[in-house]
Amino acid sequence: MTFDEQIQALQNIIDKSSRIVFFGGAGVSTESGIPDFRSQDGLYSQKWKMPPEYMVSRTCFDKQTKEFFEFYREKLIIKGVEPNVTHIRLAQLEKAGKLLAVVTQNIDGLHQAAGSKNVYELHGSTLRNFCMNCGMPYGIDFIEKSASAPDGIPRCEKCGGIIKPDVVLYEEGLDENVIDGALEAISSADTLIIGGTSLVVYPAAGFIRNFRGQNLVMINKSATNADSNCDLVIHDSLGKVFEKIRA
Repeated sequence: MTFDEQIQALQNIIDKSSRIVFFGGAGVSTESGIPDFRSQDGLYSQKWKMPPEYMVSRTCFDKQTKEFFEFYREKLIIKGVEPNVTHIRLAQLEKAGKLLAVVTQNIDGLHQAAGSKNVYELHGSTLRNFCMNCGMPYGIDFIEKSASAPDGIPRCEKCGGIIKPDVVLYEEGLDENVIDGALEAISSADTLIIGGTSLVVYPAAGFIRNFRGQNLVMINKSATNADSNCDLVIHDSLGKVFEKIRA
């Protein structure tokens, strides 16, 4: 199929669907200027004193908290970014009653910024932060400003406890309520669109096995192990695809 034929096939699927779920990865947000972890220029390919996987682990957070937040503030807090056409089109599909939910592996909050309401954030969000002692919530600006603290560690203004980003770190499990909601949405969908993910991060990547609907669509720049199981595969950028789609 030509690209135009692929777009028409996707539009036909969307037009006939009423319970679409979108499962997205880093490729959704890279077009907003947010780097991913696994690309050629991603965090995993950059050189640090310690591996990036360790720098965003619970062990690092607990044992080398200062170093954790230095890395976190520099590489995971991304400000001044805006939703791109994929985020916007998905929000429009939800508003039109076509899209049940977005299940995302991203932690940037851009789906909500675009207007999506039913979003399952498998790995949490940098926009939410809580005191580990009293539960007091803090925004992303507070974490950023804590760089000027004597030890660079954000501490609660109420009780002095350490503030932890509401992000799932390595060695931590996913939130059970989020898992349950995401799996329920996927299992009840008539169409599942997978976008911008190589499906190598587990357990999140295993969620698509719960899909029992009619149309499984993959949109990703490179091939994935799931391509052979899909009804439609488009190897191109999400933005290029979604700018052609009508809600």
